[in-house]
Amino acid sequence: MTFSRIAHNAAHAVLLASGWRRAGIAFLAGACSVLAMAPFGFWPILFLTFPVLVWLVDGSAGRFRGCGAAAVAGWCFGFGYFVAGLYWIGHAFLVDAKTFGWLLPIAVSGLPAYLGLFTALGLALARLIWVGGAERILALAATLTLAEWLRGKLLSGFPWNAFGYALAQPLPLAQSFALIGLWGLTFLAVAIFAAPAVFADERTITPRPWRPAIIGLVVLAGLTGYGAVRLWQNPTTFVADVKLRIMQPNLQQDQKFNYGAKTEVMNRYLRLSDLATTPQSSGVRDATHLIWPESAFPFLLAREPEAMAQIADLLPPGTVLITGAIRAGDTPPGQRITQAYNSVYVIDHDGSILGIYDKVHLVPFGEYLPLQNLLERIGLVALTKMRGGFLAGDRRRSMTVPRAPKFLPLVCYEAIFPGAVPPEDRPGWLLNVTNDGWFGISTGPHQHFQQAQMLAIAEGLPVVRAANTGISAVVDPFGRIVRALPLGAEGVLDSALPRATAPTIYARYGDSVALALGVLALFLVMRRKLRA
Repeated sequence: MTFSRIAHNAAHAVLLASGWRRAGIAFLAGACSVLAMAPFGFWPILFLTFPVLVWLVDGSAGRFRGCGAAAVAGWCFGFGYFVAGLYWIGHAFLVDAKTFGWLLPIAVSGLPAYLGLFTALGLALARLIWVGGAERILALAATLTLAEWLRGKLLSGFPWNAFGYALAQPLPLAQSFALIGLWGLTFLAVAIFAAPAVFADERTITPRPWRPAIIGLVVLAGLTGYGAVRLWQNPTTFVADVKLRIMQPNLQQDQKFNYGAKTEVMNRYLRLSDLATTPQSSGVRDATHLIWPESAFPFLLAREPEAMAQIADLLPPGTVLITGAIRAGDTPPGQRITQAYNSVYVIDHDGSILGIYDKVHLVPFGEYLPLQNLLERIGLVALTKMRGGFLAGDRRRSMTVPRAPKFLPLVCYEAIFPGAVPPEDRPGWLLNVTNDGWFGISTGPHQHFQQAQMLAIAEGLPVVRAANTGISAVVDPFGRIVRALPLGAEGVLDSALPRATAPTIYARYGDSVALALGVLALFLVMRRKLRA
């Protein structure tokens, strides 16, 4: 049986499906598509699942020119995709199961149900401009990319597992992030992986149905070849005289928020930070920069003189500590803390604070509640249990640190947003401090790490990552992992600091290329529609 016949039979089955059977096909295709994301990286699965999206739009009929049926199919696909890809969010509600356990099924189904609305929008818009032939693949690519872009922007944004991340493996292919960024690759991913749907077309509609798939494979090969040459021409180089030491404590979440465990937490941090990893090691004295993860302490660091004294005793002259910590808002000492910042501190060897950065992009329901006052009045609190929610910093900005280039701190999921680096304040490296311990040993931390790795490629800047339970790593500006600690491990990581490259095409021009691809696609689609 030829591939064309297989495609025709598959398309026929999707086109004839209705009701729950049609919804089930869409849900299953979406759920299987997650195999393209980290830690699996099996992107060829999308050659099977994305054509289903095309056939679902082909078979959409009814009121509003079939846009309603297309939206329902898109929502079912998105719901399956996000349930399978974000199931690990439920782990956060088990950290304090007595308080939050009852919310687990709501979170595991509610967030995917909301995110599925964007996939629904993408398919509804595609149906609105739908045409016959290969051009409909471009219509789907343009509208789904727009929907994914909106998902990354609206209501604080959540671009997690955007379709473009399917092209994050292998590393040569991932170099394309330096050219067109996440949204450009999202467009290409949809167009390339949906192209086999055309094999099912009648020859009267698409005379050469093999052409879109061949073009897609040529584009994939070209991007991979470009990436291979880029990696070959640019070996990893390092900043002179910078020695990083990343401490990964692997603390349980109930310890990180238990003030009674402060002595145990500090003792673990101090012991690990000065750990001799080789017979020749002198512990922290070998490092110029010691790095601890996000919100490292179950207390307000600046208001604990004993902890600050212990840090000063730990750090030898010439070594600074960069650490996450909770910082009180404008509350006088001795009064009850009502609001706080999720911050990054730079602390010198004498215990003096050299700089502070306050997290700008807060996590909804984790660090604050939408409609905060209303939801708190009915008894709900954010996962961090900070009444009133955390305060957001005023802007992203680089921080100056002794004996190293300035760096841009990115706290937790601030590292997943494209264009995170202000062009007018380009740093020498990116520091991502995070606490992925919320999500246990699951696929979530792997996805988070991969997205930070792709940010390094897109911006041409090394990423240094300190995570509570992993994955801590040093990544060069081409996405190579220089050193790493695995998920669920306790230890320290010693590494030099990779040197940044010149600004990439994406760093210079942002999403302009992605916008041009979308406009060109819509032009070709409308030209076909007007000729029909």
